[in-house]
Amino acid sequence: MNSQFSSQVHDNGVAEVALNRPPVNALNAAGWNGLAAEIHALGERPEVRVIVVRAEGRGFCAGVDIKELASNDKLILDVNAGNYATFKAVHLNKVPVIAAVQGFVLGGGIGICGAADIVIAADDATFGLPEVDRGAMGGAAHLQRMFGVQKTRYLFFTGDMIGAPEALRLGAIERVVPREQLRDVALEIAGKIAAKSPTMIRIAKEALTGIEDGDLEAKYRWEQGFTLQAYMSPDSGETRSAFVEKRDAKF
Repeated sequence: MNSQFSSQVHDNGVAEVALNRPPVNALNAAGWNGLAAEIHALGERPEVRVIVVRAEGRGFCAGVDIKELASNDKLILDVNAGNYATFKAVHLNKVPVIAAVQGFVLGGGIGICGAADIVIAADDATFGLPEVDRGAMGGAAHLQRMFGVQKTRYLFFTGDMIGAPEALRLGAIERVVPREQLRDVALEIAGKIAAKSPTMIRIAKEALTGIEDGDLEAKYRWEQGFTLQAYMSPDSGETRSAFVEKRDAKF
């Protein structure tokens, strides 16, 4: 098992995947690729009926390991591949995937939520895509699946965060709960789905995915091309260096 996350399958058919890479659950290239493989494999197991993706620690996921990329920017190809595979494994999984999130939900955390079927948030959860401030692109396709065009563009251009209550008001998430109840509520909802016919739920998952507008994976792949373009810019290197060195970027 990859040390950046763990998984288990409960007796009722609910699989639980927990991110656990302190301090901020920012996964490196190996972590993202391993997570993708695990989520996909769980959906292929006949006894698994629902998957819950959650996290240990103060926040759900801060995205990719910027420090790893700052030390070796050639790893962007492996990171891109891992992000793409993870979000695809969630979105196109054979069973419903519930994201249960707390604290900061950034970058790849947005990708998981935007690809998921249901999002449950703790009352302290905040959502954002500070990609412009990290010298990267990507994730807007998934953010737009949650919030819509205008709000997505505002959040992407400004780097601002949006809290769980406002996300609920905008219909981006299913429910807001006290943080201490997050895991229990997510497992309760998963159990409710798991109690239904697994055949009917798997058919419903495929049918609902098929009637969505556009191709989420193709849209995200389009964005990833611009991530590579961004990484060839000196400004991208400056933003990443500033982040690692904890200073303001200079352009």
